[in-house]
Amino acid sequence: MDMNMWSSMKTAINRRSFMKNGLTAAGVGLLANGASALAADHDDHDHDDHDDHDEHNRRLNRGDAALLRFAAAAEILETDFWVQYNELAGIQDKEEPDGSGNPAYTEALAQLDEDMDQYIHDNTDDEFTHQNFLNAYLVSKGAEPVDLEPFRTLPGSTATGSSGKLRLTNLMQLTLDTSWWTRYRSSDNNPDLDPNFVFPQAIPTLAKGQHTAIPRTDADTADPNFLQAIANTAGFHFPTIEQGGNSLYPAMAQRATSVEVLRILISIGPTETMHFQTWADKAGNAPPLTAVDPVTGVSVTFPDLNSPPFGGETFQTNLIMPEPCPFLSRKLPPCSIIRPTETRGIAGNVVSFLTAMGLFIGQPPAFFRLLHKLANEADAARREF
Repeated sequence: MDMNMWSSMKTAINRRSFMKNGLTAAGVGLLANGASALAADHDDHDHDDHDDHDEHNRRLNRGDAALLRFAAAAEILETDFWVQYNELAGIQDKEEPDGSGNPAYTEALAQLDEDMDQYIHDNTDDEFTHQNFLNAYLVSKGAEPVDLEPFRTLPGSTATGSSGKLRLTNLMQLTLDTSWWTRYRSSDNNPDLDPNFVFPQAIPTLAKGQHTAIPRTDADTADPNFLQAIANTAGFHFPTIEQGGNSLYPAMAQRATSVEVLRILISIGPTETMHFQTWADKAGNAPPLTAVDPVTGVSVTFPDLNSPPFGGETFQTNLIMPEPCPFLSRKLPPCSIIRPTETRGIAGNVVSFLTAMGLFIGQPPAFFRLLHKLANEADAARREF
């Protein structure tokens, strides 16, 4: 195919063009061919449909409601920071109307991938749908939804493009654990089987001090090298967050009683995996550099991840499929899996992980009490038979 033609097609087509324009011709054909088969099976499924109807109308038990409330809280927080990214570097449209974009920051992120604005937009949209669905489902079951609006008190960026609205999360004082880079490339160790094993950090300097992932003011866009360091920090923050959701949903699903709640958890969870793999791929494109924050004096170095101590057959940046590793027992063959998926204490661990990241710097004690309450209730959920 002519590369210019492919480039034009790539620019013009995105996933929403398929969603909004309806089924493709192939999809219509599949539906047509399958219609008679579905009709033939209708009588066989009458009993199953009745069971599904009963399941849908059943009220949630306390544990299932707690699992979904914690998931809703996590999605609300996730939506909040994705909105901040989208305002500055995502596509501005009627789906995500806040903000007006920051050209310099957008260009710095484009160094990781030219489609970053589209990906940021779509990730933001996904998180909105997750938070809205989970809260609406809770209400439909007569359960209490999650409301974090009283804690929307944190100031955000004042750089060009930001809406200037108050936030739930802080993207300007982050300390990032980038050990997921080596954890998903390890063929020998699994945190579920080796809880004390320390996976090396991909970007050790991000694990020390506090770093901004967005321009705090327009002054942060004056030095191109520092601005690229900010964009690189965001590039690693994206997968760091999404790998957390990648583990959270399958871990919580193991505690669900309702088949419908199980269905919700195992349906939302894989989208977090899609996000993680996308961002893991883009993070590997972060340009090598060293920069010093002119405000805080904190230094950050982004190494060439295709050079020692990384690189090589195991650590080259384009290896984004999970390396097979031990699973359940070392007596069984290695398996390519999500890790960790240990369910004990998963919600509490997520709160600790997000807190240690600096995402909630500035929030009052009441905010942390609420998060820990939601986490404790989710971790107390037990599958009922």
